[in-house]
Amino acid sequence: MELPDKATCHRALQSRDPRFDGLIYVGVKTTGIYCRPICPARTAKYENCTFYSSAAAAQEAGYRPCLRCRPETAPEFASWRGTSNTVSRALALISEGALDGEGKSVDALAARLGIGERQLRRLFLQHLGASPIAVAQTRRVLFAKHLIHETQMPMTEIALAAGFGSLRRFNEVFHTLFRRPPSALRRKSSVSRPDVEAGITLTVRYRPPYDWESMLGFLRARAIPGVEVVESDCYRRTVEIEGAIGTVRVSHLSKKNSLCVTIHFPNVKALPAILTRVRRVFDTGADIETIDAHLSNDSHLAPFVARRPGLRAPGGWDGFELAIRAILGQQVTVAAAKHLAGQLVAFHGKRVPRSFENHPGLTYTFPTAKRLASVESIGLGMPAARIKALTAMTEAAVRDPNLFSPLGTIEEAIARLRDIPGIGEWTAQYIALRAIRETDAFPTSDVGLLRGIAKVDGVPATPARLLRRAETWRPWRAYAAQHLWSADSVDPPNAGLVGRARS
Repeated sequence: MELPDKATCHRALQSRDPRFDGLIYVGVKTTGIYCRPICPARTAKYENCTFYSSAAAAQEAGYRPCLRCRPETAPEFASWRGTSNTVSRALALISEGALDGEGKSVDALAARLGIGERQLRRLFLQHLGASPIAVAQTRRVLFAKHLIHETQMPMTEIALAAGFGSLRRFNEVFHTLFRRPPSALRRKSSVSRPDVEAGITLTVRYRPPYDWESMLGFLRARAIPGVEVVESDCYRRTVEIEGAIGTVRVSHLSKKNSLCVTIHFPNVKALPAILTRVRRVFDTGADIETIDAHLSNDSHLAPFVARRPGLRAPGGWDGFELAIRAILGQQVTVAAAKHLAGQLVAFHGKRVPRSFENHPGLTYTFPTAKRLASVESIGLGMPAARIKALTAMTEAAVRDPNLFSPLGTIEEAIARLRDIPGIGEWTAQYIALRAIRETDAFPTSDVGLLRGIAKVDGVPATPARLLRRAETWRPWRAYAAQHLWSADSVDPPNAGLVGRARS
């Protein structure tokens, strides 16, 4: 999305229009501060305002973040998706730390994306108004500011969690940007530092509306025993990152348009990665109004979109976990796939330490690719072809750590997955949709989608006809798929084949 003209931006600022929150940022020349359009401060004069499409662009222009509206809490979403998938993929990698630490460079990031460094810089300036390094730096600063405001973590831990190489560098950046030490940003509070049992609690904002019940229902039907627990109001799961184990709990703060995320994890450096995964699973980055408006241009689909405002495309917590789950679900019901996944975890998962057993249903982590590759036998009662597919996927994931990263085009991602023995078009599209987060992925042969489009159009459909029908839904076919699956939801929750319907 291109930045609206200045007059439109200023009207949005005057009215504190929440529809523009996360889409634009305003730099005020007289104060040197940049704000969200919903900032409660007195509206600056038109001639004193400069508008930017990202916080990084405002910060690179010399403005510092507002302490009242807190730009770090703005909804994080990509309004430019569909116009630059390369920028979308690059930002996903940056959020996972692709530019944090020694040996990480823009040149290396560009190489992972299959383009030149100059082209990547040009795309970032075009779509975000800032360089990749500036975006990564702003991400670190704003995440640190988020931790300062919402937790009682020591500054040393905050510096590590935000990706700063040292406390000294952390302090220097904050002195330069805010003209005060980091500790001065922390509001006085009677709340003491939480202990290990309390965990670290943060909020993740999204752009409303949000169909929370549908999201929980989707995750509940597929929750892996021992790894995931979905209760009436929250989602819990185990977490393993680089050998360390913990848990996460996610609940809904509807009045604040936010998710409440409580993390129990021994290594604070993993906090950004954990929050990135939460955002991926719960699809908080979707510009859902734009998506729903686009899909509503289809007169037949529009009533179904209106029935489910804010319906998201749930992501996968981990690419390898999601891929294995998809293979387990080939040609069996949702319940059967869930049972098989529970067996796999019980046989090969890692036991959660007692210090992190904060729920009786969270007992194991999902086995990593390296761990599964080292076992003599997977031990599951399944057809030989599916066992071979599991083995092939495991070996591929070990060989290529970037197998589920958003690299290249969707066609390249599908081709990369289909090269793995036992992975057909449906499985590849489904993995691309949920693990790689391709917004245009679309498993056309899915029986649930075929039943759904039959209900939408009132006539039976074939995969070929559905593929042609879906052309007008680009680049949001993954969201159209969710609406078609929802249209088919009159069937019992476990009806249909997982590998061919609503896995």
